[in-house]
This record gives sequence, C-alpha cells and structure tokens, in this order.
Amino acid sequence: MNVLGAITIEMSPNIAAFGGLLLSWHGVFTFVAVAVAVFLTVRWGVKEGMQADPVLSVAVWCIVGGILGARFLHVIDFWGSVYSHNPLSALYLWQGGIALYGAILGGFAGGAAYITIRNSRWFLALWGKVFRFMGAPAKAPLPAIGHLADVVAPALLIAMAIGRIGDIINGEHWAKFTSLPWGVIYTHPDSLGAGRAASHPAVVYEMILDLLIVAALWPLRHRFRPHGMVFTLHLAAYSIARFFLSFLREEVNEYFLGLNEAQLVALAVVIVTIPLLVYKAQLVRPGTAAAEPARQR
Repeated sequence: MNVLGAITIEMSPNIAAFGGLLLSWHGVFTFVAVAVAVFLTVRWGVKEGMQADPVLSVAVWCIVGGILGARFLHVIDFWGSVYSHNPLSALYLWQGGIALYGAILGGFAGGAAYITIRNSRWFLALWGKVFRFMGAPAKAPLPAIGHLADVVAPALLIAMAIGRIGDIINGEHWAKFTSLPWGVIYTHPDSLGAGRAASHPAVVYEMILDLLIVAALWPLRHRFRPHGMVFTLHLAAYSIARFFLSFLREEVNEYFLGLNEAQLVALAVVIVTIPLLVYKAQLVRPGTAAAEPARQR
C-alpha cells in the first residue's frame, strides 16, 4: 500500500561494525537515555536536599535491576517460541531482547532493594565482620525510596522518550497499517521494518505521550504527598496510555482476551496504583511539601 505523503525512513539501523561488535542507533540512544536519566535525577535530587554520591550509588543498582527486569519480561514473553529450546540463551544479553516495562519495574526494585539493604542492621553487621579491616561500618546518607522515586519519575519519562528515537530508526516495533499521511515506511534493507506498507508510528505516539505526562507531572512534583505518589501517578498514567497504544502495535504473542504482555502488565500496574492514589495521595500546598526529610531514617 503506497500512501501519498507517507513518511519514508531511509536510515540504516546500524552505525558501524567493529569485528563482532555492532554499534546500532538503538544502542546509542538507549545509552544516552540512561545517561540523561541519571544526570537529571542527580541534578534534581541535589536540589531536593539529597547528596549526589549516594544517589549515584542507587542509580547503579537501578540500572542493574532495569537490565535484569527488561530481560526477564522479554524471556517470559518468548519462552515457548525461543528460550525453551535453549534456556541458556536467556543469558545472552548481547543478542538483544528487552521489555521496557521490565526496565521500569526492575529499575525501581533494584534501587529500592539497595536502599533497604544497605542500611539494614544485618547488612551492617555482616559488613563489619567481613570487612572489619576497613573500619566500623556506617549508615550511608541514602535518600528515602519514595522521595527519590518522585525525583526519578519525570527523568525516567524523558529518558523513555529519548530511547524511543532508536526504535523509530530501526523499525523494530511493528504497528498496524494506515492510510494516514504520517504513516511510516522503512526502505533501508537492514531495517526490521523494511518491505512493510505504511504503518502507524506507534512509538512516536508513545514519545509524545511520555512528554505530555512529564508536562502534567512537573507542576505536581512538590504537591503530591506522601513521597512516592508522583512516581505512582507516573506509573498509572503511563500504563493507561501504553495499554491503549498497544492496540495499534502488532505483537507476536497474545494471551488472555487477546491482550499482549505489555497490556497485561499495564493492567496489573493500574490495579495497584489507582487505589493507592485514591486512598493515600494528598494534594498539599507548595510551601508545606518541603518539610519531609530527604534522607532515609
């Protein structure tokens, strides 16, 4: 189907190859997205009274958790068709295959686990026994989980929008065909979308929604209490948007009621976050929101 006025993307999804190493636009923009998220989180966290080094230490574990979570959900989605035949291939991270929802939830879990464990009594006692030559263990000035999560929320959405640029270039996320003038056609032979008719730019729609959610959250970042509610609101808003946007995408696997994995995860997130917001979130005056401590007790 040739559509008059359709947008043609002629770029190669790959930048260069160095021996067995392939540098792709997807990888570059993923790296830039993570770097931007960390930079903004540290910058905004310091303004909230946090210390930069502890925030960076949490960020490391958020990244680790995000990688593991993204891979975990991807492997679950393709277990029957791919990984059940060779379970060890689930560990081959360099071959690609991630799920964005896993990165979001895994990143939160990784950072929250580090903050919880690092200053726990049993960890400090263990540290004192194993590394006694380094002196007496001390609590790290780590931020509270909810407070840091609220700072992360807009940074994460901006990073997600940046990361989607790589998806646009490589054409990996197929969407339904369209006759609209902004339908996208991929012409480069290395593109994963090459040979397909004009399709909805679903990832562009998601980018726009990510930035709209940021714009909506920004005025509320100091007004929602207790800490953690801004992050919860971000999860709810993104999940609702992702659920409906997924109807425009062509997914390989479908499950309950024909929904794909991302939609099922989105429903689960909404089921948790909406009641939490209804029963716990409070809108306070800007001047009173700064009274809560930046550090974990």
